[in-house]
Amino acid sequence: MSEQDLTIGVDIGGSHIHCAAINTKTGALLEDTRVYAKVNNKLSKPEIFNQWAAPLNQILDRLAVDRVKGIGFAMPGAFNYREGVALYKGNDKYEALYGTNVKDSFPAYLNRPETPIRFLNDASAFAVGENWFGEAKGVRRSIAITLGTGFGSALLEDGIPIVNRADVPEQGCFWHLPLAAGIADDYFSTRWFVNTFRSRTGQEVNGVKEIAELARKEEGAKAIFDLFGSNLGEFLAPWLKKFPAEVIVMGGNIAKAFDLFSGSLQQVFNDNGLDTAIKVSQLMEDASLFGSARLFEASFWAAVKDNLPTI
Repeated sequence: MSEQDLTIGVDIGGSHIHCAAINTKTGALLEDTRVYAKVNNKLSKPEIFNQWAAPLNQILDRLAVDRVKGIGFAMPGAFNYREGVALYKGNDKYEALYGTNVKDSFPAYLNRPETPIRFLNDASAFAVGENWFGEAKGVRRSIAITLGTGFGSALLEDGIPIVNRADVPEQGCFWHLPLAAGIADDYFSTRWFVNTFRSRTGQEVNGVKEIAELARKEEGAKAIFDLFGSNLGEFLAPWLKKFPAEVIVMGGNIAKAFDLFSGSLQQVFNDNGLDTAIKVSQLMEDASLFGSARLFEASFWAAVKDNLPTI
């Protein structure tokens, strides 16, 4: 009998599914099992489940039954990760799944419905993957943030996401915290760049990439990135004093323009006497695959299973 050494890691995005088999003993991602597929999040529950199941069945059909421990899902919120229940409502994605126990109902769409499945917040999965095999490997305390459509974050200690403790924000993440006229998600996401660029220039752009291209040639566009870096530093500094992370790892599309806001961010850290290293993820999207696969590593699961967030 073969050893159960493989877990399928899955990253569920707003419009895609990305999955691959991970050898949890060696840390190797099996490239010949990698599948990326588009998903229409406006469809009915059976249609969404079929779109998720199709790439997973491709992988399952290629792997020996006795080698696969399970399938770990990196899921966006709102989601009850402990019970496996989707809570998407009023956020314009996967709303047909609202109230559905995905853990109980999704396996019927798999060619091997007996395969166990577990869930982790997508930002937490990114953080866990970075701590396991990425830029935060071997680090006791780390913070991972994803900067893109939204502001994802997780705080880890000894490789475990910290959710309920006085030195971390409620639910162990930053996005929902009050900031200026809104919440942190309003200020550290693509829409802040688009809105700020519009208010300063009167011009419309589709995303951060366009502003970044201009910022490498024009001071006005570069000033937007400087402001972003300063704002991010001022927001993070009080939390880093409570939770002295050794490293912050950044992912997401905005992190690809890190060179444009790294100076202003580092200046705030210096002004606050913070020596936390700032690194850009090299794993990027793969970090979430590694992190979700770790749900089937016995010691990790024992440490997190009773503390998974329920929103």
